[in-house]
Amino acid sequence: MGAEPKGPAGSSALRGTAGEPDRPGRGVASQKVLPLGRPEPDRHPSKLLQPQPAYTTDFGAMFQADSSQGMAAMPDESVDLVVTSPPYALHFKKEYGNAEKEDYVEWFRPFAQQIFRILKPEGSFVLNIGGSYEKGRPTRSLYHFHLLLMLCEDIGFCLAQECFWYNPAKLPSPAEWVNVRRIRIKDSLEYVFWLSKTPFPYADNRQVLEEYSDDMRRMITRGYKRRKRPSGHNITDKFQADRGGSIPSNVLMRGNNESNSPYIRLCAEYGIKPHPARFPSALPEFYIKFLTRLSGLVVDPFAGSNTTGAVAESLHRQWLAFETEPKYVENSKLRFGLIPEQLKCSQT
Repeated sequence: MGAEPKGPAGSSALRGTAGEPDRPGRGVASQKVLPLGRPEPDRHPSKLLQPQPAYTTDFGAMFQADSSQGMAAMPDESVDLVVTSPPYALHFKKEYGNAEKEDYVEWFRPFAQQIFRILKPEGSFVLNIGGSYEKGRPTRSLYHFHLLLMLCEDIGFCLAQECFWYNPAKLPSPAEWVNVRRIRIKDSLEYVFWLSKTPFPYADNRQVLEEYSDDMRRMITRGYKRRKRPSGHNITDKFQADRGGSIPSNVLMRGNNESNSPYIRLCAEYGIKPHPARFPSALPEFYIKFLTRLSGLVVDPFAGSNTTGAVAESLHRQWLAFETEPKYVENSKLRFGLIPEQLKCSQT
């Protein structure tokens, strides 16, 4: 597979993610040059569902709906990748809604059943989920492990690989145990469970290669003496080949301080409160590149401010997103250069 497209919303000009989006009023749909891989109107992903979408773009559609019901209307085996970060089971309630730890597994079950059904046999389900402490005790909850067991043992998913999101900007918490009593350390990791419908989902790590280290570049240039390491690995001259970059690890270091992102700047400019729990665009970007082909269909059942949809759009993947909260649906339009309804009203 070739390099990722660098079209109107590609690479360093990610629309609504890494780069500067169009100003509201000059939406994606107004572009005259059709992006590479754009679906024909009768094959647009919004056609998979009967409800009217809140908005559409060249590659996708956002629906204000409960995703367990929305996905239930989708055809079997129609999706290449589901990537999402659902509300975590936290002790302190968040304004965007989250289930109690004791109820979390059963709360998530209907979503999991639909995700499994709509995934293609070679499809993947990437679930970002954070841990939490038990109420009133400096011990960790096991709710996310119970969830993983349900997904694999009851629903039928395979655990392709457990990955981790390392967020160096994450604040110390909970304050009682970390900052006040000083009996725990900062929790900077979140789980990213890569699940699949079969043991062999589509994946291509050549699409997510990282820069070689200086030591590796020197070895490629100068050569390496063949020898057997103490670990038993036999290092041969094959390690000298320049394969375009190093294979990334399953620990993804991605900061989540997007105070200067285009979405946040536009929210501030227009007096709109941004979604309080956004994951970094670099997280879905990694998995969309890794686990889908050009024009593959990506779904986010808990879209929030629709980071996943914006990234999928920039990478010329088709996408569908679901969010139940009307204000988050409306505000997510800013990621695509579209005008939220409250701004339209204020301008009339």
